[in-house]
Amino acid sequence: MPVASSQQFPRARKPEPVLITEAAPSLAEQQARRKRRYAITMAIRALALILAAIFYKVVWLMVILAVLGTVLPWIAVVMANDRPPKPGTRLRGVDVRPDRVLENPARPGRVIEG
Repeated sequence: MPVASSQQFPRARKPEPVLITEAAPSLAEQQARRKRRYAITMAIRALALILAAIFYKVVWLMVILAVLGTVLPWIAVVMANDRPPKPGTRLRGVDVRPDRVLENPARPGRVIEG
């Protein structure tokens, strides 16, 4: 006659659910954000070129604005093709901060006498 055992076999653990605050933005949201950043950068470029044409008599300002208008398209393309960084590894449910700080036994503490 078999004897009943109180031991249970280990069950496979289900993966932890992803919290909404930890979820990465969707690809459509990422692309929309990159398009918006590109459009803003190119608008700043157009403004820099217009200001360079307006301030053609102030040579140093015109040169700075023209260089800015020349470099910004490259920067805009690099920023538009860049994806957000991958999230770092974190330990879930582990608080790495100590809940209390122990006194240093080598250093004498202050005694409050009342």
